[in-house]
Amino acid sequence: MHEHEPNDWKKYTIVFFVTLTIFVSGLWISNYLNNKKIDQLRNIENKISLDLMSSETQFSLLEELSCKDISTTVLSSELNSLADKIAYSESNIGVENVDVISLKKYYSLLEIKDYLLMKKITERCGQKSIFILYFYKNEDCNDCTKQGYVLTTLREKYPNLRVYSFDYNLDLSAIKAMTSIYKVPDNLPAIVINGKVYSGFHSIEEIEKTFPELETIKKEEEKKSSQEQKKTP
Repeated sequence: MHEHEPNDWKKYTIVFFVTLTIFVSGLWISNYLNNKKIDQLRNIENKISLDLMSSETQFSLLEELSCKDISTTVLSSELNSLADKIAYSESNIGVENVDVISLKKYYSLLEIKDYLLMKKITERCGQKSIFILYFYKNEDCNDCTKQGYVLTTLREKYPNLRVYSFDYNLDLSAIKAMTSIYKVPDNLPAIVINGKVYSGFHSIEEIEKTFPELETIKKEEEKKSSQEQKKTP
């Protein structure tokens, strides 16, 4: 019977410790990267907290402006930037992560505030505008993904169109209040356009056909921009 030589045990011991070192190092690196992502997420969350407080002041100031000074894209750049950060966080950290969920809640509140402000301003100033509230869910909803692409394309095509996206299942009382007020069904995706609910997927053509005002608003905005450019020396 073959007996292991002393050198064999040394080899086994070295291999064991090398394997253990690699395993422990892998765990440490993984934890380090995860912690770094969480820290980045918390920094974003802190920024949103400041944005939310800042928006309170902005809303009060904007309500005092005359109609000629009002822009319908007051906070849209901030909202779009935060939306990109949330998408990144969901992809890299996970939709179930408590920090990601907290981030989405802050963002949703900022969206609702912007929606209420712009709705009030456009009504007071007699401006034509279309608001779309988009309700989706993350799981088992392929049409939700497609609807998101459609709305992104529409927003690019009609710069004056304001689209607000909400996770239907997010545990936030403000969102629950909105779904109750507009009677949004759980058959998602669902969009609310100027107060009217449309359930299920809707293509670009369907939305444009249902709301020809989109083209009218676009032409008026282009005319306004052209007049402003002519005034500029």
